[in-house]
Amino acid sequence: MAVAILFGVFALLLLIGVPVAFALAASALAALFWLDLPAIVLVQQTAAGTGSASLIAIPLFIFAGEIMMRGGISERLIGLAAALVGRLRGGLGQVSILSSLFFGGVSGSAIADVSAVGGAMIPQMIKRGYDRDYAVNVSITAALVALLVPPSHNLILFSAAAGGGLSITDLFAAGIVPALLMTLALMVTGYAVARRRGYGTEAFPGWPALALRFVAALPGLGLVTLIFVGIRAGVFTAVESAAVAVVYALGVTTLVYRKLRWRDFLETVMGAARTTGAILFVIAAAAVFGWLLAYLQVPAAAVDALQSVADRPTTVLLVIILLLLLLGTFMDLAPMILICTPIFLPVARAYGIDPIHFGVVLILTGGIGLVTPPVGSVLFVGTAIGGISIGQSLRTIWPFWLAALVVLLLVAFVPGLSLGLPGLLK
Repeated sequence: MAVAILFGVFALLLLIGVPVAFALAASALAALFWLDLPAIVLVQQTAAGTGSASLIAIPLFIFAGEIMMRGGISERLIGLAAALVGRLRGGLGQVSILSSLFFGGVSGSAIADVSAVGGAMIPQMIKRGYDRDYAVNVSITAALVALLVPPSHNLILFSAAAGGGLSITDLFAAGIVPALLMTLALMVTGYAVARRRGYGTEAFPGWPALALRFVAALPGLGLVTLIFVGIRAGVFTAVESAAVAVVYALGVTTLVYRKLRWRDFLETVMGAARTTGAILFVIAAAAVFGWLLAYLQVPAAAVDALQSVADRPTTVLLVIILLLLLLGTFMDLAPMILICTPIFLPVARAYGIDPIHFGVVLILTGGIGLVTPPVGSVLFVGTAIGGISIGQSLRTIWPFWLAALVVLLLVAFVPGLSLGLPGLLK
């Protein structure tokens, strides 16, 4: 009965439009009252949920990404992508996809990616004669790449939800090949759709111009190398790398690009504070929810339930993916990571599925939910930028959604795609 109250109240509050963090806290409080546990448990577990030192990396990486986004890096990354792939069919669409790969390494956030890259590319594509639905669909699905490219704060969040025992560096490494695979799949899909619709190409600016654009974008791209190589080499921890990223971003945007003014800096601080506050509020509320899941032995029950219907790791993983795709239609990625990790990670471990591999699958599956109604936050942002309704986008998004699903299944059932690079680097 307590489990039914916990999930029932949570689902009901989500359906009537209550924000996720409040729904998590309220459902946990209702279950606590039913179990006759003191309400102080809610306060204690909420405070404990944000007490992990590894979580300090999240606001710092968000701050670094905001600085780079407002400090001139986005237009330089777009310029480099245009020189590299603009001459392909559907040139601006290809530029948007590759720019998302580059920018994801700076922001680590799908929302930031579609806001920065989509905010620049969608109006340009519409102005150049591309259909609005194509411009929006390319941009929002390309934003999924940012979830897997270091320094993805979703990977850090998964490590914290898993108990903090997983290497953040291994998670960063595990996301790189799937991110490149997703980029390639979306570019092929974008090419096919553009060819069917008769879109043109962009002129190649020449090798000297390409070299100049690469040099101009190099300081921004260097942030990814600094973070990843620094952690892997043992120079600094993940939290220390986030602090270094902030200092590096400030140096690049003020001394190299000279675009970050005092007013921009204040807006950056406020934007990072708002994003951090929202994420940490969800983390705090999800902590007591997760504590109740453990108290009520829900993970053990999930293992028993899946063992009764499946006897092979591939079958179990497929069932989990279907459940996560369903949950992703009405739950944002951060709360889904925090709620589902304590439930499904023990199941994955019981069947011998590597937790690093499972983390990449979980985040990629939840990312697809970000472009799926009714609670697809990336879908909402992209359609708002493009000035079209969600219905108009959904009528033609299916080739891109299908490409993302194929990549998800490949990553899920070919573990070497995610585990190969971490193993090689070790």
